[in-house]
Amino acid sequence: MDSALVIGGTRFIGRHLVTDLLDNGYDVTIFNRGNHDNPFAETEGVDHFEGDRTNDAALERAAEAVDPDVVADCVAYHPRDVRAATEIFADVDGYVYISSGSAYASEEIPKREGETELCDCTPEQAADDSADSYGPRKAEGDRAVFEAAERGVNATSVRPCIVYGPHDYTERLDFWLDRANRYDRLLVPGDGQNLWHRAYVEDVASALRIVAERGEPGEAYNVGDRRLVTMDEMLELIADALDTSVELVHASDRELSTAGLSVDDYILYRDYPHVLDTNELASLGWESTPVEEAMARTVEEHLESDRDGSEHDPGREKEERVLGVLETI
Repeated sequence: MDSALVIGGTRFIGRHLVTDLLDNGYDVTIFNRGNHDNPFAETEGVDHFEGDRTNDAALERAAEAVDPDVVADCVAYHPRDVRAATEIFADVDGYVYISSGSAYASEEIPKREGETELCDCTPEQAADDSADSYGPRKAEGDRAVFEAAERGVNATSVRPCIVYGPHDYTERLDFWLDRANRYDRLLVPGDGQNLWHRAYVEDVASALRIVAERGEPGEAYNVGDRRLVTMDEMLELIADALDTSVELVHASDRELSTAGLSVDDYILYRDYPHVLDTNELASLGWESTPVEEAMARTVEEHLESDRDGSEHDPGREKEERVLGVLETI
């Protein structure tokens, strides 16, 4: 039986990856600091190796103890993490790094691997932890993968767009799920045609495994839902999964400003479309979950959780003021 080492593995993408690997016959070892509850603590076929992924000696011990066939790096947030891992796991059958659609520097539709320009990354950005440097850091991690492949390492990269699904600790989609579950009228920023490509988390997990198994060393693979939906369509999918109906009320920046709001106050709003070409991944045999099914699973787990996305809430009282203004227009 093949063995897999998942660096991370207990929270969101990594959690779904462990399940996917188990379902596909792997023995799995999770490598992390043990700071979060381990949902696989009692699961047969899953071991835990405790350590800090930024500690190279700890990673080396894990490599020696586990001797994995494939390695999935879910928590490499700095280029040095990727460079170290591709050295330590240089002999595995497949090392796959989770990059991001944010690594792309050019605003073009769609963004394609090997064609669309990647972000530059200064030494200062490479060592930074802020959101502003996230894209550059991920792009530099990609370049570390490319350099490793040139040395003969079976290293690849997967670039998800915005990831959603069960157990999403970012609560980005939970905000909209909670809104649709609580209110009949939803204030929607812009005209509802905002298009920000999203990727269902189980599909990201399967992409990581498939790329580790079949990907071409030195290549990056975009991952996202094969069917893109606008913000209006996303909210309609949510309402259908909740077996409810909602009225979508659109508001421009001018209308939102009557309550001190703007379109940028809304999570998952993006003025310019962000679309990733996923044909390279599909050529490896990867398939996307239908968005209706993906949203139904997401809603089901959301209702069982205590997440409400409140950290992303622009303020319902302010929204009510805007809704009142719109009623008079």
